[in-house]
Amino acid sequence: MLGIETSCDETAAAVVVRDQSGQGLIRSNVVRSQLDEHAAFGGVVPELAARAHVEWLDHIIRQAVDEAGIDLAELDAIAATAGPGLIGGVLVGLTTAKALAASLGKPLIAVNHLEGHALTARLTDGVQFPYLMLLVSGGHSQFVLVRGVGAYERWGGTIDDALGEAFDKVAKLLSLGHPGGPAVERIAAMGDAGRFKFPRPLLREQRLDFSFSGLKTAVRLQAEALAPLSDQDVADIAASFQAAVTEIVAVRSRQALERFRTELPEAEPQLVVAGGVAANRAIAAALEAVTSDMGARLVVPPVALCTDNGAMVAWAGAERFVLGATDGLEVEARPRWPLDTPGMRVDGNAAQ
Repeated sequence: MLGIETSCDETAAAVVVRDQSGQGLIRSNVVRSQLDEHAAFGGVVPELAARAHVEWLDHIIRQAVDEAGIDLAELDAIAATAGPGLIGGVLVGLTTAKALAASLGKPLIAVNHLEGHALTARLTDGVQFPYLMLLVSGGHSQFVLVRGVGAYERWGGTIDDALGEAFDKVAKLLSLGHPGGPAVERIAAMGDAGRFKFPRPLLREQRLDFSFSGLKTAVRLQAEALAPLSDQDVADIAASFQAAVTEIVAVRSRQALERFRTELPEAEPQLVVAGGVAANRAIAAALEAVTSDMGARLVVPPVALCTDNGAMVAWAGAERFVLGATDGLEVEARPRWPLDTPGMRVDGNAAQ
């Protein structure tokens, strides 16, 4: 399976093999980051992202196929992200996949980007259904119950900013550069996490939703009150912000696992973490503590497979392909595409 990913600011392609037993092997996984193109703007510029995809995608696909040691004609099918994401970029990848599928006479699989994240742990760790996924990235923060391929229940999500977006905005406020997550984590290591008591929005409520807007505002007000900021001020603010989000994620994850145990008492409690924020060591340590305390299994794929990549798209395509779920060339790109959309479901898949 060839997988193509162009939903945001990574141009990626990969070749993945799925055998009859359901085991996966990554034959190639090529990712070109667009950090340099967007660095001067402090965030992703959709127009620049789409242009970069147009310029680089053909080369990335060729490199992925060459590294896999196969010819395009040997592919069983072609998978591409069809949403959600920046619509210009999604169109580039999906249109390219349609052209390849048509010219080669191969089936096309239009992959939901979020499903790629949701199923990656089955590729890397052989996780069996059902399991709970915590997706924390620049565009998404949500808990999803994964019952099977295409069978998803959204248990909670952010009501404003995604966690990765909050990291980016705090980094920009503190002049730490882009991307914000690694920058905040790096400077936070030199700060006093107890100096500022930032709010933990919604934490007293039992629902599994997140809110980071109020926390972000509190950080801005504190920075303005201390201006001009010393280096130690910046480090302490970053550390206190990171401590707040770490506590929020840990408490919510405990609540989500408690619900999992209540609703699926016969299933092994498993928490799969996906998205770029999974690389944050403070958050990872907190999740390890929560799952250990609750006797649950924590699965975090390698960082390179938590962020956007072609292998997760290829794998999701392969999982759908073996269940007979393919798409016509008329399939459309979607800027928004919730995982729990009814049309996502593939009947009879939970035992696969």
